[in-house]
Amino acid sequence: MSNENIEMNVNGILNHLPHRYPMLLVDRVVSLQPGKSIHAYKNVTINEDFFNGHFPHHPIMPGVLIMEALAQAAGILTYKSVQATPDGNSVFYFVGIDNARFKKPVMPGDQLHLHANILRQIRDIWRYEVKAEVDEELVAVAQLMCARRDLE
Repeated sequence: MSNENIEMNVNGILNHLPHRYPMLLVDRVVSLQPGKSIHAYKNVTINEDFFNGHFPHHPIMPGVLIMEALAQAAGILTYKSVQATPDGNSVFYFVGIDNARFKKPVMPGDQLHLHANILRQIRDIWRYEVKAEVDEELVAVAQLMCARRDLE
């Protein structure tokens, strides 16, 4: 794999993920090394719909959405690693999560940094070690899996 370091703005992200608003949870890719790792971030704002109900008196980002943001960052890494883009014929599904831990709440105004490292890839199944940070403090960790599936 290449040692090149790739950065992406939202246009590049939209080319490498099938997600769209309101489910697009990656705003920028700071650095990506195909076949190795990605560092991206999401700006967490009070305008997010989920804050209306989670929780109105103490808004925090749901843990499942933190994991989804990490899975999306891993998805970008996967597409760049196989030199492909979403094409409508197949999709990478988020198929597994192990050892998820949440250390601190994520609140409006935070910049959620997303890190994913490829642990292994066997055929069309990928495994990653992921972590999320705010202000260089760990807020969540897990191991994620995704798998490529043909669409019918």
